[in-house]
Amino acid sequence: MISTYPFVSGKYLIGGKWIQAEQTAAVANPANTSEVVGEVALCSKNDVEQAVFTAAKAFEGWSQSDIYDRANRMRLAAEEIKAIVEENVTLLVRENGKVLVEAKKDLLRCVDIMKQGAEELLEWWQPESLPGSQKVQIRKRPRGVAAIISPWNSPLILTFKRVIPAVLAGNTVVIKPATSCPLTIMTFLKVVASYFPDGVINVVTGSGSVIGDALCSDPRVRTIAFVGSTETGKEIMRRAAGTVKKLYMELGGNDAAIVVADAKLDEEVIKRLRFGILRAAGQVCSAIKRIYVHESRYKEVIEKLKKEFSRIRVGNGIQPDVEMGPLNNKSQYDYVNGLIKRAAESGATVWTGGIQLDPESWDQGYFIMPTIITGVDQTSEIVRTEQFGPVIPVLPFSDMDEVVRLANDSEFGLRASVWTEDETLAMKLADRLEAGAVFHNNHTVFQDLHLDFPGLKESGLSRETRHCGLEYFADSYGLAN
Repeated sequence: MISTYPFVSGKYLIGGKWIQAEQTAAVANPANTSEVVGEVALCSKNDVEQAVFTAAKAFEGWSQSDIYDRANRMRLAAEEIKAIVEENVTLLVRENGKVLVEAKKDLLRCVDIMKQGAEELLEWWQPESLPGSQKVQIRKRPRGVAAIISPWNSPLILTFKRVIPAVLAGNTVVIKPATSCPLTIMTFLKVVASYFPDGVINVVTGSGSVIGDALCSDPRVRTIAFVGSTETGKEIMRRAAGTVKKLYMELGGNDAAIVVADAKLDEEVIKRLRFGILRAAGQVCSAIKRIYVHESRYKEVIEKLKKEFSRIRVGNGIQPDVEMGPLNNKSQYDYVNGLIKRAAESGATVWTGGIQLDPESWDQGYFIMPTIITGVDQTSEIVRTEQFGPVIPVLPFSDMDEVVRLANDSEFGLRASVWTEDETLAMKLADRLEAGAVFHNNHTVFQDLHLDFPGLKESGLSRETRHCGLEYFADSYGLAN
């Protein structure tokens, strides 16, 4: 293994010890698949058993720890994480494919999650006295071992949003990062784990079927936090049912954007639309996945989106002028290309734009150019599925009742957006849309970590921020006299 690989390459963490795995697999750069960024350990079922055993033993002491000590440890860890952000940005770009700006934002967000979590813990943990003739307090206690199963699209944020509140609430954790980009998250977890007793934070990597099955069926695991596809989430629910685990799931999405006849479609608005579609090359569960445009503005939206998409510089995210990188892995690359191909074969119009920055090395990475698809209807595969790539179907509509029906005609219900100058209309439409959150003239993320909005229908279970994140990894109980 060459010295440029990160320390965690080919290793896993149990009980404070980084163990070199007997079997590993290459972690390739999605912008240049011949470049090996490092190795991922292929852990066995026995490794998972040892990780859970170690976490369960560590829980005995950590669950009784002082909350001020927990908060202080997290603050100190946050300061060290902040100090290593710059040196790890390129590692995340090389293993994930994100562009530099997006990667740095993700890493800095982890610092915010840690600092805010430490402050929130001190307020949240305090007992609550209930009014009445009987003296009753609502108190909290940690649940036990938590399994955190993380995705490849935003591995840092979506891991820290679960690990940090779980540990602060007094739980111990076994974390399974995605095998296609585990290195940066494990590098950060190495730092965080060093501030906590051995066994509080454990990391195993490898096959989802091996590790996931073991974690879901182990009775010592009391909570599972999973981010990923709805189909995998359903399988986790089935396997976890045998021991009645608490499930915390952020699943798929097929977000609808509704562009009303009076929408302002200036350059700034079109940029917001583009960002909502193409952020992280569309590999965002809450990205815009389908656009419904009033028939009077349909051609205008398509032409303006084409103009905006045609300016997007696509290439290796390590270059500072790149605006969109590759897809993260071959499976997703093949899936998105298949969707585009089948749409064209069905008679849809497929338009592709953007600027290839390095056309001579294009075929070495999982690059797909920004793509707009028209001539499809509600039954089309590209409309009904979650593409998770830089491709967007655009459909016309004629009246509000129709577009609400179309937007809600999905098993998903994560986010939605309404684009109109009429704020009253926006609120009326938002009340009718089946989504965990609705944006007005935007389609983005919530910058305020105090906000918590779960997806509806098959987009997931539970909330994830502020007190809600802490509460998910704790049980409330009553103390009465």
